[in-house]
Amino acid sequence: MFLDFFFELRRRKIHVSTHEWMALMKALSLGLHDSSLDGFYDLARALCVKDVAHYDAFDQAFLTVFKGLERLSLELTDELEQWLREPRNLARLTDEQRAALKDLSLDELRKLFEERLREQKGRHDGGNRWIGTGGTSPFGSGGHHPTGMRVGEGGRRSAMQIAGERRFREYRSDEILDVRKIDVALRLLRDLGREGAPDELDLDETIDKTARNAGDLEVVMHPPRRNRAKVLLLMDVGGSMDPYALLVNRLFTAASRSGRFARFRSFYFHNCVYQAVYQDAHFRGDVPVADLIGGSDRDEKLVIVGDGAMHPGELLHPGGSIYYYGQHSTMTPGIDWMRRLAEHFRKSAWLNPEPPTTWDVPTVEILRRLFPMYPLTLDGLHEAVRHLVRGAAHPAAA
Repeated sequence: MFLDFFFELRRRKIHVSTHEWMALMKALSLGLHDSSLDGFYDLARALCVKDVAHYDAFDQAFLTVFKGLERLSLELTDELEQWLREPRNLARLTDEQRAALKDLSLDELRKLFEERLREQKGRHDGGNRWIGTGGTSPFGSGGHHPTGMRVGEGGRRSAMQIAGERRFREYRSDEILDVRKIDVALRLLRDLGREGAPDELDLDETIDKTARNAGDLEVVMHPPRRNRAKVLLLMDVGGSMDPYALLVNRLFTAASRSGRFARFRSFYFHNCVYQAVYQDAHFRGDVPVADLIGGSDRDEKLVIVGDGAMHPGELLHPGGSIYYYGQHSTMTPGIDWMRRLAEHFRKSAWLNPEPPTTWDVPTVEILRRLFPMYPLTLDGLHEAVRHLVRGAAHPAAA
């Protein structure tokens, strides 16, 4: 059953390593799960799940493997709790009688409790020895021992109930992003490199060199690490992008935070980039695309955000920008401007807020041939960042 659980976790894309699984088996052998399914649930999640985004998948895997396992134990628990809810009404002891009862330490209580569990064969009410109700035994419910161990009324929900509720569905990786999640994902774009004069102590290298010199101190200095990542963000606004304005704003907020990148620039366009991009969403402060390309390092990361949905003429026909820009249209097709951007920047990615099931429209399919396209979800953003950091360059930009 445990092996089934391991493969179920892997099937649901929770990457449990052999090392982590063996650590779980070791923890079970040490009794860290408290010999309960609830304890196993907590222990397994702590050791096998490294990202809160996988909590929901863990609950689903847990339900798949262990659902129904606790039925018999629950029946026994219900019987025990029903008994503990009905203690006999015995007379209250006097203060003198209470004082005469022996106070027990926690270790003594645990030892005696285990002994009673092994010896006791059935229900017991009253008395001073067995686990029961209403008596002077230090174990049970509704009794009068001043320092006892209560049995029942724990108030803790079972692991199956917790997993069944799937309280962590909001952490699923296909959810739309908030600023914090975007910020975490964009950190992977940072390109740290050593630049400048060697005025920063390299502690690890100093320790290594000193150890190799048999304790004779050798101080190693290196230039400080600085973020060299440069990002150009182009955002589609208006029309079909209006429903995603808040989402795009979150992306912009996270990307533009001070110190995130060595250089960050952002511009706006509508539907398709033509001869210019703009410094605000009201299309003021136009920047010619030729100037934008001329002033951009080829190793900058180009990120375009848009749904790619437009009339095919806007993308393919000469003068297609007249659909939106009217008399300011250019006779160069939009696809040519987009191709120039794709060919200049070695690494680029298109983030589409629409789900991939809607990407079968002609203009989106054409743009996907120029730019690697990813959904604007947690998984999609992580994949886009991985591509920008490690992926292959555009063939025409290589």
